[in-house]
Amino acid sequence: MFFKTFGWSLAVTIIALAVAFLYGGPQALILCLILGILEISLSFDNAVVNARILERMNPFWQKMFLSVGVIIAVFGMRILFPLLIVGVTAQLNPVEAVSLAMEKGDPHTPGSYGYLLHEAHPQIAAFGGMFLLMLFLDFILAHREIKWIKFLEIPLAKLGKLDSASLILGMVALAVAGGVAGDKQGIVLLAGLLGMITYFLVNGLGNLFDVDADGDVDADDADIVVHSGPTGAAKVAGKAALMLFLYLEVIDASFSFDGVIGAFAITSDPIIIALGLGFIGAMFVRSLTVFLVRQGTLDEYEYLDHGAHWAIGALAVILLVTIVVPINEIVTGLIGVVFIGAAFAGSVRRNKRAAAGEQNESLQPADLNS
Repeated sequence: MFFKTFGWSLAVTIIALAVAFLYGGPQALILCLILGILEISLSFDNAVVNARILERMNPFWQKMFLSVGVIIAVFGMRILFPLLIVGVTAQLNPVEAVSLAMEKGDPHTPGSYGYLLHEAHPQIAAFGGMFLLMLFLDFILAHREIKWIKFLEIPLAKLGKLDSASLILGMVALAVAGGVAGDKQGIVLLAGLLGMITYFLVNGLGNLFDVDADGDVDADDADIVVHSGPTGAAKVAGKAALMLFLYLEVIDASFSFDGVIGAFAITSDPIIIALGLGFIGAMFVRSLTVFLVRQGTLDEYEYLDHGAHWAIGALAVILLVTIVVPINEIVTGLIGVVFIGAAFAGSVRRNKRAAAGEQNESLQPADLNS
């Protein structure tokens, strides 16, 4: 099962490291490996969220995520996105942006590729931070039978009964972020607002095609095809699956912002970044996502959803804080790992208590009056 799921990722990793070595020698190989590890450590929460959405899709759309989705993740977010940001920031055409990217030099030098991308960090962080914050708030403010961090989740669920609670809290967070952004206030507020609009747009499109928070669809809608998966859970296709796919890609892109920006603290070489973040990191995240879906891990360890969304909330706050204060990428990566690890451990304890309860119940003497 392991090699069937992760085989392609391992093969791509070997090829990427070999290309890095041929491209820049041992130093490039080491940097590529570091970036791959960085991306994987940052993306445990991403994989959990992806898996919860992906398990609602039929096999065709799952394959689309693993094929077209990989192309978008590798070439779109790890290569084209930084080039686009630099081109817009420095008012360069695509050819000039690529030429600048290929220049060797210190990323701290004004006018360099790494420097320009760093200068665009406030608006990138505002957009990604607000999108992820809305995702976290909509999850944590909803009423759920299962609660993990009860002393926080119970009062937050009560707060969620207030109409538009997530929108109000999101606007407060954006106002605070804009207030401390100094001379970047205008662009931060605009980028953050666009992040919120993007979230509500893709979320609203899902509702438009009758896809609710549990992945159920309105079977009366003739444009939506519902299939039943091997576990008996409904699998969506047609327009509903397309909306889920777009939603998944936007979430995946938002998660990649911190990795792309953080990579420039290690190297400004776009080839090494593409090999490490894209080919190694993105492939392993997708393999991990598929592994979680095929193993039914999210249903077996029920706190993982909570841990992933708390990690998303922490990442959103970190992105907003980095608008004014830099935070080491190691801290960012470890937060996700800590939340997922704690949620997994909590799920194991919960399952053991449930199993012990069932065992005790089975040992009770039969009811003689029955």
